[in-house]
Amino acid sequence: MCTISSSRARSWLALAGLLCAAPIAAQQLHVAATVDTLPNGLTLIVHEDHSTPVVAVNVWYHVGSGDEKPGRTGFAHLFEHLMFMGSEHAPYPEFDRRLEAAGAGNNGTTSEDRTEYYEAGPANALPLMLWLEADRMGWMLPTMDSAKVALQRDVVKNERRQRIENAPYGKAWDLLPGMLFPKGHPYSWPVIGSMTDLSAASLEDVKDFFRRYYAPDNASIVVAGDVKTAEVQALVRKYFGAIPRGPGVVRPGPSPVTLTKDSTAVLEDRVQLPRLYLSWPTVDVLHADDPALNVAAYVLAGAKNARLTQPIVYEEQLASEVMAWQDGGRLAGMFGVLATARPGHDLAELQGRIDAILRRLADDGPTAAELTQARTALEARFYRGAEMVADKADLLNEFYAEYGVPDAFQKDLDRLRAVTAADVQRVVKARLLAPRAMISVVPTGKTEMAARVKGQQP
Repeated sequence: MCTISSSRARSWLALAGLLCAAPIAAQQLHVAATVDTLPNGLTLIVHEDHSTPVVAVNVWYHVGSGDEKPGRTGFAHLFEHLMFMGSEHAPYPEFDRRLEAAGAGNNGTTSEDRTEYYEAGPANALPLMLWLEADRMGWMLPTMDSAKVALQRDVVKNERRQRIENAPYGKAWDLLPGMLFPKGHPYSWPVIGSMTDLSAASLEDVKDFFRRYYAPDNASIVVAGDVKTAEVQALVRKYFGAIPRGPGVVRPGPSPVTLTKDSTAVLEDRVQLPRLYLSWPTVDVLHADDPALNVAAYVLAGAKNARLTQPIVYEEQLASEVMAWQDGGRLAGMFGVLATARPGHDLAELQGRIDAILRRLADDGPTAAELTQARTALEARFYRGAEMVADKADLLNEFYAEYGVPDAFQKDLDRLRAVTAADVQRVVKARLLAPRAMISVVPTGKTEMAARVKGQQP
């Protein structure tokens, strides 16, 4: 017997209950959510899931590294760190201490388009979670001082050293945005920013960033879990209602980019094996080509029998690994292929095989079996990414930012399910045979192992 609760939990058990009545393609997938807007502009999204006595709070400030300016990069990520340094009524380290005492955890992330903060724990900790989030939204600025900025600036600098400057192959990720996007484009610098810009960040710069972007009318909060909507709405009004609006933020629409010629770079690093990065500027996340590019990435490297993986990694053993991905953002996107050569092989050899496989996919398109496997696997990945209540909270915020409604689960799945073999063939031909950015990371002193642009002599 199949039953569907009114507030469907996206766990595997709930999915089994949802899908057992009919084939997957025929189902309408919904996650019930209530949207409420406070007078100060704060958006509140509530999803009730009474399957377990837990709750997740997911706060999106609609600001990321793409909202920064040249010469002042890294502010969004720096501010993510500063938000954990205490507020007027919860001085450092009370935020973590109180949540841990309640059995809850928290963290934050930054991307080009948003900065996210989240808590998850027992349902009875919800008032504490909301109070802490409200205090740092409305009462953090008076506690901000030069010492805190200097401390977290050094923490971010050290993070940059660990992830980029001293990490094997890490410098490629620092170089890639500027090769894909023209100077001044919001995606033309890495999310973590540059050392120079981080050093230049002043207390007043940080305060100005907070005043502009960390306001209720530039934020959306999802509360998901074992809660009652009316009670959540009352709590949010109680804690957030007195926080004034900000100055308002106007953002540009999608800003697509096209390269007119290949751009290449060779980086020498303390690595044993050379690695090739191929990247193309593509489309924003809502563009019609985004789902087809995701399917193309899976067809190329999503499984052991994928177009790149099977011959390059397993049969010919040219590479120890190969990956492909499409990353669509609010303004634009990028498609990437990464391959690490095995001993005895260089990147020019890898590049030649990858290019031949891309051309064949552009000429013939995927087979029916490849298309079915890709769409099924990506749909399963979608479900796995929403098993936990905290995952659902994040997706509700993401869909609200992208589609303007939190319950866009079915719409997102429909886009994936609609992808045809002809769509994949078209986007590969139009976008992945086009000019690209190519980075060769080679062992120090071994530049002869680098890939080469067409016509370049070894």
